[in-house]
Amino acid sequence: MQYPEIMIRPMREDLVRLGFEELKTAEAVDDAVQNTSGTLMIVVNSICGCAAGKARPGVALALQNEARPDRLATVFAGADIEATERARGYFTGYRPSSPSIGILRDGELVFMMERYQIEGRGPGEIAAELKRAFDECCAPAAVASN
Repeated sequence: MQYPEIMIRPMREDLVRLGFEELKTAEAVDDAVQNTSGTLMIVVNSICGCAAGKARPGVALALQNEARPDRLATVFAGADIEATERARGYFTGYRPSSPSIGILRDGELVFMMERYQIEGRGPGEIAAELKRAFDECCAPAAVASN
């Protein structure tokens, strides 16, 4: 069952304001993954409290880092059902969870943060882990060394 759009619009806009592209179809997810040169961060957004109070604020803080993904995208669990399922299909080896955050480099998953790694932390801790991931996976020197 899908959430009513009027209910989730403000939650979507939290990430859109930060520069995230909404991927609302499975085809849009495939296009983003297959046509992004460099790094793509996909946030599986959610209506839950840990998305609102932890994941989205943590992502906002992390994006202040010098190194950051080349492209930012999001799907909304419970609304963009096919898109969310497709995005999770790229998160190879991980169980579906929301919220969650994956970073892909040239279509390959290089970092994953699952719900259990989000719900027990505050935004600052989430941001610190994401910044480490950005420095490792998204900085030009990191990409050149891999």
